[in-house]
Amino acid sequence: MSIKTNNITKIYGSQVVLDHISFDIRKGEVVGLLGPNGAGKSTLMKIITCFIPPTSGEAYIDGLEVMMNADEVKKRVGYLPENNPLYLDMYVKEYLMFVAGIHKLGRESRKRVGEMIEITGLGIEQNKKIGMLSKGYRQRVGLAQALMHDPEVLILDEPTSGLDPNQLVEIRNLVKQIGKEKTVMLSTHIMQEVEAVCDRAIIIHLGKIVADDSTGNLSTIKTRDIVSVEFGSNVEEKLLKAIPGVVKVTKTGSNSWKLLSREGEDIRPLINKFAVDQKLTLLSLRKEEQKLEDVFQQLTKEIPT
Repeated sequence: MSIKTNNITKIYGSQVVLDHISFDIRKGEVVGLLGPNGAGKSTLMKIITCFIPPTSGEAYIDGLEVMMNADEVKKRVGYLPENNPLYLDMYVKEYLMFVAGIHKLGRESRKRVGEMIEITGLGIEQNKKIGMLSKGYRQRVGLAQALMHDPEVLILDEPTSGLDPNQLVEIRNLVKQIGKEKTVMLSTHIMQEVEAVCDRAIIIHLGKIVADDSTGNLSTIKTRDIVSVEFGSNVEEKLLKAIPGVVKVTKTGSNSWKLLSREGEDIRPLINKFAVDQKLTLLSLRKEEQKLEDVFQQLTKEIPT
């Protein structure tokens, strides 16, 4: 396994930030670490990258326990923190040469810097001061430094935070390209990001893993259905709420509604029966396609056991 955690727990005072987190990530996977703000994503990444120790449990990179082998692990991991730390008064190329020196690349430094500039699309900006760059290009510089030593594992904490739509697409494409050759873990709370970039998603809520599967399989997790319905004439909201299995009713048009079902119940036959009993014309009836975002919202509203 490229990344493995075994019952990682982190406690600050009386607050349990991570609660027995265990997973394996194989080489070549691009995995999204999802969760609402405060779920523990950044804390977990800091433990995996040797920045802070767990209260209990172990994390491994390529079989090496991270706290016992921090120096060797850091050689194998590239890390882009949420707050991308850059020297704003340095020029892009100068900064990357500085990073290459830190990794002791020696005579290979200039060649490697050139490769990173090309891979991350920094060519036209390489002679500018980092402080003059847009947020998108600063993220590219951060990715370049994380990749400088050709790590086997890449850890990215909110890599597209604060980017405009064009920059989002560019960084996502870059991460997908990198993921073809390396193991990548990225944290985010943006579902579209996971669907666009990741093979698999791990969802954390209140410090616990509440789901871990491929993005395709996660979208099939059974949650509450949303059924869109349109009648040929007006109907009272209280009558719709009285349909068995309906837990919420939202009006979307003059005679159209969205009905939320109880978990695991198909309310469409009951809606059809309701229309017949009320002598209403049923113009349309369809269950809305479930998206990963729906699953995320459902799983992160509940209290994990």
